This record gives sequence, C-alpha cells and structure tokens, in this order.
Amino acid sequence: KYFDLEPMDALAATAQALMGKVQVAQVHIPLSLDRKQMVRHSGTYTLDISDQHLCSAPHDEMIRRVLTQDLMQVLPRNSVVLAIYPAPPGTRKIVVNILEFAPGPTGTVQFEGSWSVVAAGSSAPPHSLELKYSEPADAKDAADQVKGMSRILGRAAISMAQALAAPPAP
Repeated sequence: KYFDLEPMDALAATAQALMGKVQVAQVHIPLSLDRKQMVRHSGTYTLDISDQHLCSAPHDEMIRRVLTQDLMQVLPRNSVVLAIYPAPPGTRKIVVNILEFAPGPTGTVQFEGSWSVVAAGSSAPPHSLELKYSEPADAKDAADQVKGMSRILGRAAISMAQALAAPPAP
C-alpha cells in the first residue's frame, strides 16, 4: 500500500501582506528516514521499516510539495513560487532542515527541525527558527499516521507564514 503526504484542507489565510516572493527551495531529511518504506520508531534506538507501507515519493520531495501547497493557502496570492520554476530576482528561499519526522511506538508523530529564509543577494548567514510538533495518531493505522504528518506540515506552514509576514526586527 502506498501513502502520500497531502496539504491540509482549508487552512486560514495567515498573512495579509508579504514583501516579495518566497520559494521552498530545499528540504533536508536524514537518510534513515528518507526511504521508500514507511519508517516508525519502535523504541529507543530501534526503527521498524515496513515493506507493506510504502511512500509514493521521496520524503524531501513530498514535504517540499506539501509545504508549498500549504503556504499557498496561508500567504497572499501569487507570493509563493513553485519549486519547479526558476525563482525571480529577489525571491527569498526557504530551507528546511528536519532532524525527526516519524511516528513513535504509540503512533504519535514527532517532528523536530528548523527552517530559515535565505534572502536573495544577501551574504549574511540565515537566521534559523526551530520547529517542534507532535500529532496523535493510531499506532496501528499507517494512513492515520501519514495524516498526522500532513497536519504537522500544515502547522509548520502557518508558523512560517506568520514569521514571514512579521516586520523585520530592528
């Protein structure tokens, strides 16, 4: 059985104004989690890798697609550039670094990572913002766990939109 992350339905617009355009440029995920088979933590230092539950695409691609779709719902119209297109000059690029993104032994999906925005033409190092979420899911239901993963990406998109729309710190 194949599973796919999906954007959240009907996310409320979070940012009414945004300076310029953004693009989810890169998603980095540990190789131990970025595989065709679904990965679940089964205990301390152990993983279950399922041959019965498979991902429809590499995790980094699915996450980038879903974050882009979720951001398109919460940011102003035409402010998100799809990853398949070259970014116009001045586009800020979002880079996501994931440390953890998998269901645990009880089914609860854990997400830990950070994201940063690389300003076009800037030589300053990007400021990273941490993300840490968990979503309940049925330990025996892979589809429910994938739904929990999708909900986490929706929450991350809302957090990103709020930070992107906030005025820069003095």
